[in-house]
Amino acid sequence: MSAPLPLQTRIADLPLPGLDITLGDSGARIRVADAEGRIAVEVVTGYPSAWLQPWLHDALSTMLAAENKALATLALSHRIASHVVQPKLSPLPSVRNVIAIGSGKGGVGKSTTAVNLALALAADGARVGVLDADIYGPSVPMMLGLGGRPDSPDGKTIEPMRAHGIEAMSIGLLVDQDTPMIWRGPMATSALTQLLNETRWGGPDGEGLDYLIVDLPPGTGDIQLTLAQKIPVAGAVIVTTPQDVATLDARKALKMFEKVEVPVLGLIENMAVHVCSNCGHAEHVFGEGGGERMAAQYGVALLGSLPLEIGIREQGDAGVPIVGAAPESATACSYKATARRLAIELSRRPHVARPLAVSLLSQ
Repeated sequence: MSAPLPLQTRIADLPLPGLDITLGDSGARIRVADAEGRIAVEVVTGYPSAWLQPWLHDALSTMLAAENKALATLALSHRIASHVVQPKLSPLPSVRNVIAIGSGKGGVGKSTTAVNLALALAADGARVGVLDADIYGPSVPMMLGLGGRPDSPDGKTIEPMRAHGIEAMSIGLLVDQDTPMIWRGPMATSALTQLLNETRWGGPDGEGLDYLIVDLPPGTGDIQLTLAQKIPVAGAVIVTTPQDVATLDARKALKMFEKVEVPVLGLIENMAVHVCSNCGHAEHVFGEGGGERMAAQYGVALLGSLPLEIGIREQGDAGVPIVGAAPESATACSYKATARRLAIELSRRPHVARPLAVSLLSQ
């Protein structure tokens, strides 16, 4: 009979709830101390960990009780590092990680996905902001229920607007809603860099943001090129729908990020399945498995498959994204699981040395 595995190894082998990954494989650092059967456990993750606290406490208590031991303390914390960006660029002083959300074509729900991912990361304990980089068609203000003009305390920098626990900035907050942006490419890219660099991200306490989600316009044009050349990006996420014409365009976006040396953290398959609210029948309106096949072909992670549901559109139009409006719903849980996979993928990448944010949770 083989000897039982050490407790530290068994803790590392615990499967994370709702994800196809173990605690150890997520990169968590685990320390264990035993004082006459009273066990102290310390876990540090590189991704927001507030959601793990109740599950991990229960899992450890059950595991130890089976061995006539007791959980004395559980210290769970996260330390979100600044991860490596493109060559010759460095992370922003007030933003640890810029994450670009792109797509090859419009109409795939990229902005809705970006906003709900931001709320999901914030709900897990991260400091999060959203930059609406779609200069010609900004939609983030409506989705977050933002209005009015942001403040400029010194006449040079801009205070981000705040809603639902996140910070946000958009050209849509600086111009009238009905004003079209009739700008050539250089003007649009200049506006983007100004919005990024002149916004006072991270609040007055100086802690900065853990993640800045950048909602890109569709395609592979001037804005995307500027982002790749001038803005330090820790990783990109491609949003697609399952049908072949969408994944064909998504492939172009993926290859663009690879060529400009921005790592692709994974794909998100949006509008993957629709469940009838009357009869419960599930139907793949836009086809099935396109995102999964594309992820396998290019060797990137499929971060999540999100549903096609009327509530997502209704809540976005109402200015309260569904992750904030119905946080325990099945749809919100799909966004949360996707955001967690995204954060874990990023945490596995090389990081640069700089001050880290620490959020300590104890039992």
